[in-house]
Amino acid sequence: MAEIDRSLVRALPLFANMSDSDLDRLLSRAIMRRVAPGETVFEQGQKATQFFLLLHGRLKVTQVTPEGQQIIVRVVHPGDIFGFAQALQRDDYPGTPIAAAESVVICWPNEVWAHFVEQNPHLAINAMRSIGQRLQEAHTRIREMATEEVERRVAHAVLRLMDQAGKREAEGVRIDFPLTRQDVAEMTGTTLHTVSRIFSAWESRGIVKGGRQKLLVRDRPRLEALAEGEG
Repeated sequence: MAEIDRSLVRALPLFANMSDSDLDRLLSRAIMRRVAPGETVFEQGQKATQFFLLLHGRLKVTQVTPEGQQIIVRVVHPGDIFGFAQALQRDDYPGTPIAAAESVVICWPNEVWAHFVEQNPHLAINAMRSIGQRLQEAHTRIREMATEEVERRVAHAVLRLMDQAGKREAEGVRIDFPLTRQDVAEMTGTTLHTVSRIFSAWESRGIVKGGRQKLLVRDRPRLEALAEGEG
């Protein structure tokens, strides 16, 4: 098995403050895996034996509720750790990451974590910061689901994706991975019909421009106004 070159991950915040030798030792226990679009990294409920880092691409993490509804609980972006069931004090994976685009992940066995945290406290601090940011986003989404009209929830979801995965173009900012209206519905706890109606209205007002699984935001200030209930 070929070793993973530290230059691939050196710039990621998670590994800031790690020495080259410590990083090489951490990577020596890892394997790299390519994930084709539509392929899963692991399945919800599967025994958690590894944790992961997304190096390239995008992943949509889905959960199936006890009622059988599928929802998207987060999008994994390059540099994010995921599948870290130990942080949730559970021994199975709570969701299913599905590649939204061609992706590359780095995988470690769970037992690696404790040793490297002892040797590299900055790694633990950076990981806690990452998990804390994810928890804050989850709390924000729960509040939106409980208190906001659906158009505001959709606007907030699109704004978050712009900040996390936006790529500036001549006409505006494009979400830089395939994103369907069904995806947005699953992110915001609504239906495909409702999201299609909202996006059609936004397109007619020049706020967004749709395409085949591509979304271009043409007018961020108006989208921000909608998110605040001022549209």
